Amino acid sequence: MNYGYVGKCARINLSTGDITIADTPEDLMENYLGGNGFGAKILWDETGPETDPLSPENRLIVATGPICGTFVPNAGRVEFVFKSPLTGIYGDSNSGGFLGPELKFAGFDFLVILGKASSPVYLHVEDGRIGLKDASHLWGEDAVKTEELIRKELGDEDVKCATIGPAGENLVRYACINVSVQRQAGRSGGGAVMGSKNLKAIAVRGHGPVCIADPKRFYEVAVRLKKLIMEDEFYPAVSAYGTPGIVSLMNIIGRFPTKNFQRGDFPYADEINAEALRENHFVKDIACYACPIACDKIYGVFKGPYAGAVTRSFEYETLGSYGAGIWNRDLPSIIALGDLCDRLGLDSISAGRAVGFAMELFEKGIITKKDTGGLDLTWGNVESAMTLTKMIAKREGFGAVLAEGVRRASRAIGKGAEYYAMEVKGQEIAAQDGRAQQSMGLAHVTSNRGADHLKAFPTIDETGYPSQAVRRYGEQYLPELVDPQATKYKAWVVKDGEDFAAVVDSSGNCKSGGTFVLAQVYWSEMAEAISAATGRNLTSDDLKEIGERIYNLQRCYNVLCGISSKDDTLPKRLLEEPSPSGKAKGQVARIHEMLPEYYALRGWDPETGRPKKETLKRLGLEFCIDRGAAS
Repeated sequence: MNYGYVGKCARINLSTGDITIADTPEDLMENYLGGNGFGAKILWDETGPETDPLSPENRLIVATGPICGTFVPNAGRVEFVFKSPLTGIYGDSNSGGFLGPELKFAGFDFLVILGKASSPVYLHVEDGRIGLKDASHLWGEDAVKTEELIRKELGDEDVKCATIGPAGENLVRYACINVSVQRQAGRSGGGAVMGSKNLKAIAVRGHGPVCIADPKRFYEVAVRLKKLIMEDEFYPAVSAYGTPGIVSLMNIIGRFPTKNFQRGDFPYADEINAEALRENHFVKDIACYACPIACDKIYGVFKGPYAGAVTRSFEYETLGSYGAGIWNRDLPSIIALGDLCDRLGLDSISAGRAVGFAMELFEKGIITKKDTGGLDLTWGNVESAMTLTKMIAKREGFGAVLAEGVRRASRAIGKGAEYYAMEVKGQEIAAQDGRAQQSMGLAHVTSNRGADHLKAFPTIDETGYPSQAVRRYGEQYLPELVDPQATKYKAWVVKDGEDFAAVVDSSGNCKSGGTFVLAQVYWSEMAEAISAATGRNLTSDDLKEIGERIYNLQRCYNVLCGISSKDDTLPKRLLEEPSPSGKAKGQVARIHEMLPEYYALRGWDPETGRPKKETLKRLGLEFCIDRGAAS
C-alpha cells in the first residue's frame, strides 16, 4: 500500500483522446516527493528548449504531495507545472483551496496533460475514472461562472474545479488558473497553457481515502503543529487580515512599490490597508482545506460605481499592483479590479504591473493616446485601468501588446521602454521592492520561474522580529539576520528558503501557513509529518537533499533553455536608482554582494551560473550532465 500517496497517476492526450492510468512511479516518490518535484522531473523528461510553450507538445502537470488531503494543518495545496509561455523557461504555480485533496480522494497523485483537443473540452475526474466532456458552451464564459456551470451540469455542488477565463482562451501569456472558485494558481501563465490545449477546465470529485502509515504518530504531529501555529505571536493578525495585513508594514519599510517602482512607499496606504478593508468591505472569512488560519476573506463593494464587485481571495499583491502600483487610492475600485482579474482569468500581479508600466510610458511620453486607442493612462485613472485590463484579456488594441508581458511589450514599443519593464527573466515583479529588503532582491533573481517572492520567501528580515529568526536559524546570526539592509547571511537564507519551499510545494502543504508566514513548521517538523504519513522515516537532511535536487533540476532545465548568470539580475532601476522616499530612502538593491556566495552555496559555477558536475552527481542528477546542463 502507498501510504501518504494514493498510488495512481494518469496521462491524458487531448489530441488523441487517449487516457492511460498507471501506478505512481516509485522513483518519483523517493527522489522528488510530490507536487513541485514530480512536475519538474516530468517536464525535464518530456519537454525541452525546442518546446513551444503554447504548442501541443507542452505538458500541464497537476500534482499533489504526500500530506495533501490529510488532516495535518494547511495540507490543501496543488501544483501546476509547465513550460511558461511568459518566460520561456520552467514555469509553475501553486494553489490552495480544495482541488488538490479532491484529486487524491478521486484516486490520483498527479495528472499529465498533453496535446490539444480539436474543440473545447473539460476534463472530468471522479473516483478513479477520467473522461473528456464537451466545453464548447463554456468557451467565452468567465472563470468563476465556468465552475458554477460545471457543477450544475454534473449535478454536484461539491465538484472542485480548475478553470480558465477569456484571458486563457486568448493566450494572454500571464493568464492564470482559477481553483475552487476562491483561489488562483496565478503565476507563469498556466491559464494560457490550458487555453492553448482547448482545455477549459478540470473538474474533480472523489470519495476515497488517503491512508496514513502511522495514524497515531501522524495525529500527534498534526495536533502539535496546529497548536504551534495557533499560538504563534502573529497568528491573530494573519487570521484576521490575511496578506493585506502587511500593507502598512511594507509601506513603512519602503517595500511597497509605487508608480511602477518609482518609489517604495504609498502616501495613501492607510486608505487601502487591511483595516480599511475589514471595516468597509468585509463579508466573511473562508479557509482552504485543513486550514486553522483562514487567511482568505471575501470582500465586497456595497455601494457606489463598483457595487456588486466581490473578491474571494483578495491578497496584498493586488493591493500593490492595482493600488500603489498605479497610484490608485480608491479601495472599492481595487476590489473591482481584483474581481475582474479573477473572472477574466488574469494574474493580477502581472496584469497590474502591465497597466502600471503603460502608465509610466504615458507619463514619459513614450506612448500617447494614439498608441492606446484613445485611453488616458495618467496615474490613478481607474476607468482606463479597467478598460485596459479588459483589452488585455481580449487581446484588443494596445491590450494585445501588453498581453505579451512587459518584457516583450517593451521590446515591441522600443524608444527606451525596456528601462521601465519591471521584470526578471520575463516575469513581472510582485509588490516586493528589493531595495528595501536585500534578501528579497536576491530571491527575485535566483527564482527558477522568473521574478518571484514565494520561491525563497525570506520573511525573517521583512518583519525584523528576532524571535522568528532565533527559532529558525539561531541567535548567533543576529542582528544581521533581521536587518533588511544587511547582506551578510542572506545568500544562505535565500538558498535555504528555496530548498525548503521546494519541499513544501512538493509535500502538498502551504507556504502561507505555518511554514513561512508564521515560521513554526521547519525542516524537522516537515520531516516528522511526511515520515508519519508515508512510513519512510525521513530526516531533515533527507528533505534538504530532496529540496536541493528539485531546485537544481529546475535550474538545469532553465540552463538548457538558455539561462545563465547574466540573467540573474534585476531591472536597472532597482540596481541604480536609490529609493527616493520612505525608510529605504537612498538604498539600491545590492544583489552582487550576495550572488557569489549564493553560487558557492549552491555548487554552481560563478561565471556561468550552471550547476557543477560534482553538485549534480551528489544529488543523483547525472542525467542533467548527459544532456549538457552542467558547467
